[in-house]
Amino acid sequence: MSNTYFQFKQFRVEQEKCAMKVGTDGVLLGAWANVASASHILDIGTGTGLIALMLAQRQPNAQITAIEIDKAASEQATENFQASPWGRRFSCLNVSLQDFIKDEQTLFDLIVSNPPYFNNSLKNPDRQRSQARHTDTLSFEELMQAGSLLTQEGIFAIILPSQAEEEVITAAKKSNLYCSRKTEVLPKADAQPKRVLLEFKKDLTNAPIIDQLTIEIDRHVYTPEFKKLTEDFYLDK
Repeated sequence: MSNTYFQFKQFRVEQEKCAMKVGTDGVLLGAWANVASASHILDIGTGTGLIALMLAQRQPNAQITAIEIDKAASEQATENFQASPWGRRFSCLNVSLQDFIKDEQTLFDLIVSNPPYFNNSLKNPDRQRSQARHTDTLSFEELMQAGSLLTQEGIFAIILPSQAEEEVITAAKKSNLYCSRKTEVLPKADAQPKRVLLEFKKDLTNAPIIDQLTIEIDRHVYTPEFKKLTEDFYLDK
């Protein structure tokens, strides 16, 4: 049985009510996203609240709105936010992105999402876990429509399986968003990329910045670049 919580250096993430537990994908996005100019942040599909908590730690001046369609997960995230050192800076809403876009007036400097990404695979019999992992309730095109909530200089950052990259970039262009930065994530140096971190902007005058990040040298032996990226969060890295 997995732990009911995950302890980071400055906060704890309780996760027993959430289908998707704390994982490397969320940590990567929370550590990689550019928070330099972010005073208003939106986290789409916050789950446990992990990414939002990481961004709150990294950007002390940001106000963060987190949305989550699953009621139990939104309750868990709210509890995690309130228990953190930055509780007053969070707003957590139990709402779909589609409904949120209809009513929201705020523009955000940074939008992040670790979205559902399976669209043609066998469904998990657990409804909550299936909803968190499959695109039925949030297609890539619907996700990228959140770009309408970006400020003119705003950034939209996501993490996905590498095989979904082209589909997402195509969906982004339909919402006038263009890839400005990409990091391919390799589990080991001799492996193919398994994940990709993508940053989108409304205006793009230069070619995207592209690099790679390797996670492990060997099993549980982490690369210097991965440790540097996550050193402010993991207790044991």
